[in-house]
Amino acid sequence: MATASRSKSAEIRARLNHPIIDSDGHTVEIGPLFFDYLKAVGGAKVAERYQTAMLDTFSDPLWGTRTMEERRERRTLRPTWWALPAKNTADLAAALFPRLMYERLEEMGLDYSIVYPTIGLITMEMGDEEVRRASCRALNRMKADTFAGLEKRMTPAAVIPMHTPQEAVDELEYVVRQLGLKAVMMASYVKRPIPYVAKHHPEAAKYTYWMDTFGIDSEYDYDPVWAKCRELGIAPTFHSVGYGWGARRSISNYVYNHIGNFAASAEAVCKSLFLGGVPKRFPEVKFAFLEGGMAWARSLYSELIGHYEKRNREAVESFNPAAIDAAALRSYAVRYGGKGAEGREDQIVEAMVNGLSGGIDPAMVDEWAQSGIRSIADIRDVFISQFYFGCEGDDPLNALAFNSMGTAFDAKLLALYGSDIGHWDVPDMRECAEEAYELVEHGMVKLEELRDFLFVNPVRFWSATNPNFFKGTAVEHGARKVAAH
Repeated sequence: MATASRSKSAEIRARLNHPIIDSDGHTVEIGPLFFDYLKAVGGAKVAERYQTAMLDTFSDPLWGTRTMEERRERRTLRPTWWALPAKNTADLAAALFPRLMYERLEEMGLDYSIVYPTIGLITMEMGDEEVRRASCRALNRMKADTFAGLEKRMTPAAVIPMHTPQEAVDELEYVVRQLGLKAVMMASYVKRPIPYVAKHHPEAAKYTYWMDTFGIDSEYDYDPVWAKCRELGIAPTFHSVGYGWGARRSISNYVYNHIGNFAASAEAVCKSLFLGGVPKRFPEVKFAFLEGGMAWARSLYSELIGHYEKRNREAVESFNPAAIDAAALRSYAVRYGGKGAEGREDQIVEAMVNGLSGGIDPAMVDEWAQSGIRSIADIRDVFISQFYFGCEGDDPLNALAFNSMGTAFDAKLLALYGSDIGHWDVPDMRECAEEAYELVEHGMVKLEELRDFLFVNPVRFWSATNPNFFKGTAVEHGARKVAAH
């Protein structure tokens, strides 16, 4: 890249004394090429079913042809629209062609990028198992081929469907042992049918579901998946959309559906893994939750500590109705209950002592038992060593990773920089490093904190279970120095 036309991002990168690692770039898949791979993997019939399976994943495929009255009646989600670079055609081309993206990394100010798919966000959600598994495998083969020869500065993230542990393990084995890939994107949840509804009201079953987030209350034991990640040197990253469920079902406004959606899906799986005890059972494994930013992470950290302090196994006994002093409560009712309580004092006591005790399973009083958490220090340790949080460079709330805001232990959380190049979030790829550096220019983070965000944290995350992750790359030397400390 000629220095005469050097971008501001390239100039910023030249001033920094460390590389910039992008932990969440994106490519946009070329449809006809993907279908070639899908036909090779699943056959023509599976390829024919792909379009229907894809459109049924998030939204009504006929949304565009329906009247507003029909959309209101059906509450059909407005789908994603105009989501890729268009006016900036060079950026669109870079999103489509990995080799062009590789050439342009310098003007983006990036030294190395872990690149995620776009349609993978959909393929791993598909309800049709045959189409889902074939689509994910086809996509992973295509990525391995199209990124071949670009290993010095880029690596693709393979898509891992999570509908069952075996499905996930099979694809993990394949992408690592057969394709030689070293990064993965996992679904943050699986929508599962509610058995009672499916049995008694089958016509309504497609409109109802529960969210399996692989930790607490999961339909399966996902420990074999985390064990396989540990065995294969894989650091799980979760990257699912969170629109289409909860409140994010506007029939007219995609912005309403999109805001906060990645944070919602990230919080769901993070909280589930934590309370399900996964980090405690697999202390060597690091987990990353991408594109949701830092605000939800700081909030969840604080909420967990606050809840533990007041609802751990010992503390929750303060709220056990069996501890009520019935005589004292009756006395208060007599003295302060007024006419409304007159003659009903015994009923009030009965309601409080016995009424609040009903429906409590003694075996489920300790809601922290499964988590393995025994102190608030245990919560801190997971959040400052095993959980990493993907943040886009232009988000001012990234500063919450370093500013503890008075939260427990003055804990610094682990932010991972993700450019999100390839999608509408980045109008101009040449501004990647420039936007991230604005955190320093605006006095929100210090230079050494920016270094953690852009370089140190990514090295530690990706190298934790795979010390050779950066071997042979443009950042190998710097990464080795970080790992040595």
